[in-house]
Amino acid sequence: MQNLPIKLYRAAQVRELDRIAIQERGIPGFELMNRAGLEVFQCIKKQWPDARSVAVFCGSGNNAGDGYIIATLALEAGLNVCVYAVSEPEKLNGDALTAYRKYSETHGTVMPFQTEQIINADVLVDALLGTGLDRPVTGLYAEAIQAINAHSSPVIAVDIPSGLNADTGNVMGCAVKAACTVTFIGLKQGLFTGQAAEYCGEICYAQLGVPDDVFEEVKAATVRVVKSPLPHRSRDAHKGNCGHVLIVGGDLGYSGAAKMAGEAALRVGAGLVSIATRPEHSGLMNLSRPELMCHGVETPEQLLTLLAKADVVAVGPGLSQSAWAKALFNTVISFGKPMVVDADGLNLLAAAPATKPDWILTPHPGEAARLLNCSNAEIQQDRFAAALSLQAKYGGVAILKGAGTLIASEHDLAVSNTGNPGMASGGMGDVLTGVIAGLLAQGFSVQDAAQQGVYNHGLAADLSAAKDGERGLLATDLMPYLRQLVN
Repeated sequence: MQNLPIKLYRAAQVRELDRIAIQERGIPGFELMNRAGLEVFQCIKKQWPDARSVAVFCGSGNNAGDGYIIATLALEAGLNVCVYAVSEPEKLNGDALTAYRKYSETHGTVMPFQTEQIINADVLVDALLGTGLDRPVTGLYAEAIQAINAHSSPVIAVDIPSGLNADTGNVMGCAVKAACTVTFIGLKQGLFTGQAAEYCGEICYAQLGVPDDVFEEVKAATVRVVKSPLPHRSRDAHKGNCGHVLIVGGDLGYSGAAKMAGEAALRVGAGLVSIATRPEHSGLMNLSRPELMCHGVETPEQLLTLLAKADVVAVGPGLSQSAWAKALFNTVISFGKPMVVDADGLNLLAAAPATKPDWILTPHPGEAARLLNCSNAEIQQDRFAAALSLQAKYGGVAILKGAGTLIASEHDLAVSNTGNPGMASGGMGDVLTGVIAGLLAQGFSVQDAAQQGVYNHGLAADLSAAKDGERGLLATDLMPYLRQLVN
């Protein structure tokens, strides 16, 4: 798999990169179009070397121009090629029109797209719609997308799957499901979160020869999280040097959540982990993990002693919203320790919002909706904006979980692309809370603990799924891989 750049851009920013490359660096637009077409064609040859026929679906903009370049290259290479035009080619403008005429000179076949056409091709090329899409796809374009998705052959998308919003990753009515997406010049942030995971397939990147210094002129909107090795542990280190995490949670019926969070904190290297939970659980919780120090706590006064000894507090796993939970939560919030807030801790926070610079909030979309007093759909409509809004309202670092988890801090927005659908099971969030708390206790900043915690949590799930499959993946299956990843 290709090593992708770290910087991600909004569609308008990529257009600015294009402009700088063309107008200030003197790279002709048609030259960039030719390079883009060549990159896609080379990807086709690499991914599907036995393909003998290609169907190219072209729209009305520069994306179509890329499509005609690809069709020309395929024809010159001896493949059977047919272009299905959703828009009249002669109505194209600029470089796209030039690309069409070049294809016509090779006597390439162009057919107006019709819904009932029988399409025979080994590979389908999606060059219908680009990054400028700002409304739902309808009409003939929607019908073309449906025809592409109904076909049994693999699809390669040019720059972005048609119908996918380049800024949010949302499907605009309908979208092409590609096996591979070749994207150009700047990576679009919408390719890396939300619904995009279902539509992009493998993402390949082509810089198209744009000089590196061009990218210094446009500040990236988002960055991808990459793995950062943990610092070397001193040979004379002891448990007191490695941080003390206190997990507060585990109301009646929910003891497993607090236990998983505690074990995860240990597995990433925390020196000590205590759990403040219901007395009914405290004597049983550590039977299978005796390294956990479990304390029965009934009152806020009993919790204060444990808070004083801890370096970091994680509040929320299995907490519930009972009177007991509210009393403990309020005590934790007022104590002033660095903390991770999850699950019902977030729901209690939503009822009484507060701001702190040294906490990490870990909501899924439903919890985020409650924190921002909006609907789940509004959160998912623009996950990037939602993550930034969470951070602006509550301070610290806000994590918006989901496919392409987002991590928003005061000066940075990041996306992590580790993880898989097997993580859609109970307890995964509790383990993430423990991972982040464990890193925070070892001296990581709130930003680094959040980013590396999310990344390694997802990567542990990927490693487990690679061994035994996604379906049936349990939160506790991550534990041995977490230990490997922090060493």
